[in-house]
Amino acid sequence: MKKGIFYEYTRVFKFIKPHVGVLALAFLSMFGCSLMGGVSLGMIIPFVDKIISGKDVALSANVQLPPFLSEFVGKVNSLSSLQLLNGLITAGIILFLIKQIFEYFKAYFMNELGLRFVRDIRDAVYKNILNLSLEFFYKNPTGKLTSKIIFDTAIIKNSLIEGLTDLLYQPIQLLVYLCVVIFVKIYFGIPVGLVAMSLGLILLIVYPVIKLGRRIRKIALQTQEKVADINMTIFEALTGISIVKAFSMQEYELDRLKKQNAQHYKISMKSVKRMIAISPMTEFIALICIAVVLWIGGQSVVTKNLSPGAFIAFLAALMSLLKPFKRLSKVHTINQQALAAASRVFEILDTKSKVVEKPNAIELKEFKGNIVYEGVNFGYENEYVLKDVNITIKKGEIVAFVGPSGVGKTTLLSLLPRFYDPKKGIIKVNDIDVNNLKLKTLRNQIGMVTQDAILFNDTVAQNIAYGRDVKSNMDNIIKAAKASNSHNFIMDMPNGYETIIGERGFRLSGGEKQRLCIARAIFKNPPILILDEATSQLDTESELLVQEAIDNLMSGRTVLVIAHRLSTIKHANRIYVLEKGKIVEFGSHDELMVKSGLYKKLYNLQFKLG
Repeated sequence: MKKGIFYEYTRVFKFIKPHVGVLALAFLSMFGCSLMGGVSLGMIIPFVDKIISGKDVALSANVQLPPFLSEFVGKVNSLSSLQLLNGLITAGIILFLIKQIFEYFKAYFMNELGLRFVRDIRDAVYKNILNLSLEFFYKNPTGKLTSKIIFDTAIIKNSLIEGLTDLLYQPIQLLVYLCVVIFVKIYFGIPVGLVAMSLGLILLIVYPVIKLGRRIRKIALQTQEKVADINMTIFEALTGISIVKAFSMQEYELDRLKKQNAQHYKISMKSVKRMIAISPMTEFIALICIAVVLWIGGQSVVTKNLSPGAFIAFLAALMSLLKPFKRLSKVHTINQQALAAASRVFEILDTKSKVVEKPNAIELKEFKGNIVYEGVNFGYENEYVLKDVNITIKKGEIVAFVGPSGVGKTTLLSLLPRFYDPKKGIIKVNDIDVNNLKLKTLRNQIGMVTQDAILFNDTVAQNIAYGRDVKSNMDNIIKAAKASNSHNFIMDMPNGYETIIGERGFRLSGGEKQRLCIARAIFKNPPILILDEATSQLDTESELLVQEAIDNLMSGRTVLVIAHRLSTIKHANRIYVLEKGKIVEFGSHDELMVKSGLYKKLYNLQFKLG
C-alpha cells in the first residue's frame, strides 16, 4: 500500500501525543477566534438594513423563528438607528478584542507545540543515529546526516505550525461560516440554488491544488537532497580547510559549491513556479464565484425580493468561506514539502543498528579472563576482509598487529567492542560471547586511542574527563595528563586545564592532540587498551613521551596495539602478522625475525627506509 499524507501525519502525531494538552488549548483558541468572526458577520444585517436603509430587520415569513431569535430581532428593531449604531460599534470593538486575544493564544500554543515537536524529534533522530553501528556512518556522510537532523526537522516543524494550524483552524472557520450561510439562507430567504451554485464554485478551488501538490512533493524531495549535498560540501571543505589551502583548492571548492547551488536554484524554481501558480488560479475562481453571486443575488435585491443586509451578510460569509478554502489549498502544498522531509527523517528513525544488545544480556563487571577470537570472519556486503581469524590474548599481555595497509587490522580490533559483529565465528571475553554481554559494560572495560586524534571544542579538562564531572575528578585528570606526558604543555596554555582547545583541537600540535587522547584513555582507567597506530602522527620527541606513557600502562593491563612503526612493538608479548585478511604468522619479535617471513620483510624494509 502506498504511504501518503495520512500515514506520515500518523507518525508525526506520535511525537505530538505527549503534548496533546497544548494542542487542545490551541484548538479551543481557534474555536473562540472563529466564533467571534462568525458573530461579527451577523452584525452586518442590522447595520445595513436598520442603520443604512432605515428599515426594520425583515426575516423570511415562511420560517418559524426560535423564541430567542424573535426576541433579539424585536429588540434590534425597537432601537433607534443611532442607538443601534452605538451598540454595534461597542459590540464590534469588544468582539475584535476578544478575537485578537484568541488569535494570540492560538499562535502561542501552536508555536509552543511546534518547538516541542522539533525538540523531541531531533532528540529521537540523534539518539537513533548515535546508537547505529559504524557501518551506517561509512554509508551516510556527516553533512547529509546533519542536514536531516537540522534542516528537514525544521521543515516538518514549520509545516506543523503553519500546516497543522490551518488543518485545524480552517475547518473550524469553514464550519462557522457555513453555519452563517445556512442561517442567512433559512431565516432571510436566500434561494437554495444560489447557495448550491456558490458552494460548488468554491469547491473548484480544490482540484488544481491537488494536481499541483503531487508534483511539488517530488520536487521538494529533490530540493532537500540537494541541500544535504550543499551541507556536505561545506562541511568537508571547512573541516579540511588546511588541506584546501595547502593545495590552493579554494577555487575548486567554490566551483563545487557553485554547481550544487545552481542545481538547487533550478529545482527550487520549479517548486516556486508551481506554488505561486496556485494563488492566481484560486483568486480567479473566487472572482468568478463572487461575480456570479453578485449578478444573481443583486437582481433579487433590486427587485426587492431579498433584504440588502441579508444579501451582504450572505456575500460576506461566502467570501469568508473562500479564505479557509484557499488556506487549506496552501496547506496541501506545505504538506507535500513536509512529507518529503518527513520521509527523510523517518528513514533514519526506521534504520536499525546491525549491532543489537540481547534482552537478557549479561553485565560484564570485571575483565579477569582472556580475549578469544574463534574462527572470526568479517566482510562488507559480499567481500570478506577477515578470514578464519583465531587469537587468544591473556590478561596483562601486550599484543601487536602488523601488516600492509588495508589487511583488516583496525576492523579486527573494532570487533572487540562490537562496533561491528562478525559474519561468522565468535569473540569471547571472560569465556563469554561478547554478543551476550551488555554493550555499555563491555565498552566500559575498553579504552581506545586511534591514529585520528578526536577531540572536542571544549576545555582540556573536559576532553580528558569526557562526559564526567570535571570538578570532582580534577586530581585524576591531572594524574592522567602527567601519565601521558601532557601536563607540562597544558600548564603552558593561557588558562591551563580550562583552555578551550577549538574544534578538533586545532590549536594543538599533532603530538599534543595524541597525548590528550591517551590521557583520556588513562583517565577512563580501563583494563583493556586498544592503541590503533597511536604514535603514527608523532614526531620523534613526542613518540618517546607517548611510548613512555604506554609503558606505564602495561602493568596489569591488556593492550592491543596496531603499529606501522615496528620499532615501537619490539617488546610486545606476541605479534600477529596479517596478510589479505588472514593471520599468516605470529610470535615475539625475535621469533618472527628468525622465521624470515612477512614480518622480517616489513621490518627490514622499514629499517632501510628509516
